Amino acid sequence: MRKLTLGDVTVEGIEEAVMPFLEPKLFFPTLSDAVLEENRAWLEPSHLDPKTGKLLFAFQSHLIRTRHHNILIDTCVGNHKPRERYPFWHMTASDKYERSFKAAGLTFADIHFVMCTHLHIDHVGWNTRLENGRWVPTFPNARYLVADRELAFWLEKERSEPGLWPWITDSVLPVIAARQIDQVTSTHQFSDDIRLIPTPGHTIDHFSVHVGRKGSDAILAGDMIHSPLQARYPELGMRADHDSAEAGRSRRRVLGDICDSSTLLCPAHFTTPVGRITRWGEGFRFVEA
Repeated sequence: MRKLTLGDVTVEGIEEAVMPFLEPKLFFPTLSDAVLEENRAWLEPSHLDPKTGKLLFAFQSHLIRTRHHNILIDTCVGNHKPRERYPFWHMTASDKYERSFKAAGLTFADIHFVMCTHLHIDHVGWNTRLENGRWVPTFPNARYLVADRELAFWLEKERSEPGLWPWITDSVLPVIAARQIDQVTSTHQFSDDIRLIPTPGHTIDHFSVHVGRKGSDAILAGDMIHSPLQARYPELGMRADHDSAEAGRSRRRVLGDICDSSTLLCPAHFTTPVGRITRWGEGFRFVEA
């Protein structure tokens, strides 16, 4: 992702991986063969891998730099994490994320805030790293901002079903133990240039991040949208949604708000990571910018 300059703020991507991920109908359980075939030509090759037939996904953080702070949005999958139920993420050991940080001219100690759009497995992994056999916060000088209802939901899941949510155990609880988590609402105004936007549905209290000011701004969408197919069909839910109907309402509202405007959209998983939204029938089109 190229560096965006939005007034006094810049945004760039910190990439961990790009890969063919899952088959479209497995990822989107209600997707029909007919709709997939109707859209295949424009989805390939940027969003659908012609060789494997799988959705092409990027796994990346967004780095916001202001005059005073370095802010990281989400932290991908992480290294050395036991994920037996998710073999494509089990015990990964790549240096790409660290190299991406180095390419940005930063170290982990340079991050002042980590904003967790939600607490799914592939968005919190680098919250912690393994040090002398212990999980410790990767960003020692950062405050980790998490939506209050999101955190309460996942802590209750961990309490009631211990062992089923390993990413909470190894990537969230150690940050709480280190007293580096701040609970906020999903409408939190961080500064004049950065505010949270509630986009619930994919998880119970998912938020996106609005950066910049009118005329020079972007929405860092997190998992509000996973594929441009969900722009054309905003009500298309994915397999891990907490509430797909609510997720669809969030998508339609946000995409409608920025449709045919200068506001950029930066989803977490698009391999074409920056675009604008235009109208397409009853839905929307993501146009690479």
